[in-house]
Amino acid sequence: MIDNDIRQKLETYAKLLETWQKKMNLVSPSTIPVMWERHFEDSLQLLPYIDQNVSRETFSPLKLIDLGSGAGFPGLVLAIARPKTLDVTLIESDLKKCLFLENVSRETFSPVRLLRSRIEAVKDLKADIVTARALASLDQLLNYAFPFLKEDSTCFFLKGKTADEEIQMAKKSWDFELEIFPSLTDSTGRILKISHLQRAGPHV
Repeated sequence: MIDNDIRQKLETYAKLLETWQKKMNLVSPSTIPVMWERHFEDSLQLLPYIDQNVSRETFSPLKLIDLGSGAGFPGLVLAIARPKTLDVTLIESDLKKCLFLENVSRETFSPVRLLRSRIEAVKDLKADIVTARALASLDQLLNYAFPFLKEDSTCFFLKGKTADEEIQMAKKSWDFELEIFPSLTDSTGRILKISHLQRAGPHV
């Protein structure tokens, strides 16, 4: 899935995460001993699904927007793993987390566009793919993502054990096509692939 060069960059990322975590709360402290599986492999499992969206007929990279990037999962990991096929924008409002993301981007030679902003304040930006992890309920995620979507855009959201409940709640406000895949790193987790998102009309 990843070559040695990418693995080395991710190892640099992991060392930076461990160092910065001592000074600020980037991720849950309990996940640091298992950070490779809990954060890196969790993000990397999106690659097979994203790769299916890459056009073999054009050299233009897919535009990916990662919402509420936090410590960079999954957005910055995906940018490192697919530097030629993904053009990644990270949206994060917290200054300290943005400084961390800038540091990782610089130290791994992995350019990304970093927007320090609230998600709802970002305007006039469209994506082929929108991702998010541990950010908000699905209904709220769809509300965040909707302004960034084009007709053929796809969302990939990493969700936990409440995924089924969140899906049912979101369907009250939204119409969408949904595919659900099991998480490879969490027995209760799910990967939600959402496309053709529209606000739901009045129910008769």
